[in-house]
Amino acid sequence: MAAYIIVDLEITDPEGIKEYAKRAGATLEPYGGKYIVRGGRSEIMEGDWHPHTLVIIEFESVEKAWQWYRSAEYAPLVDIRAKTAITQAIVVQGV
Repeated sequence: MAAYIIVDLEITDPEGIKEYAKRAGATLEPYGGKYIVRGGRSEIMEGDWHPHTLVIIEFESVEKAWQWYRSAEYAPLVDIRAKTAITQAIVVQGV
């Protein structure tokens, strides 16, 4: 069953995040991940949520999503992201 990682990034260092953005996509490929949304404009329909930079990544399963997130390929990028953005992230099972 498909799974989605949904991320809300509040970018605190626009120059620094460029290195992360340039390298992150390649780490998805071995795990079957693909971007569905990557920072497009969002509009509030209801509620008080004001997302910053929204990213949605699709995987074939929750297990694959976690494998990517915990992978050796992605690990070096976690520090870059942590230094350049405040991150809120979840993984959710699709239908």
